[in-house]
Amino acid sequence: MSDNPIVAKWNELKTLVESLEADVAKNAKGVAAAGVRARKGLRLLQAKSKELVKLTLETDKSEKQEN
Repeated sequence: MSDNPIVAKWNELKTLVESLEADVAKNAKGVAAAGVRARKGLRLLQAKSKELVKLTLETDKSEKQEN
């Protein structure tokens, strides 16, 4: 199941969110540099989320055409 591109992309998103946790917590305590890193990571998360949406739509469309 790990060879499924949708699952692989989802796992990538989960890993990215986990990596952002420390910077978000530091930013909440007032560390400005952590806020910069968190915002950069959130923009990356947004882009990767869009990729996942596109991938799932393409997969659904191709499966529909096959049937």
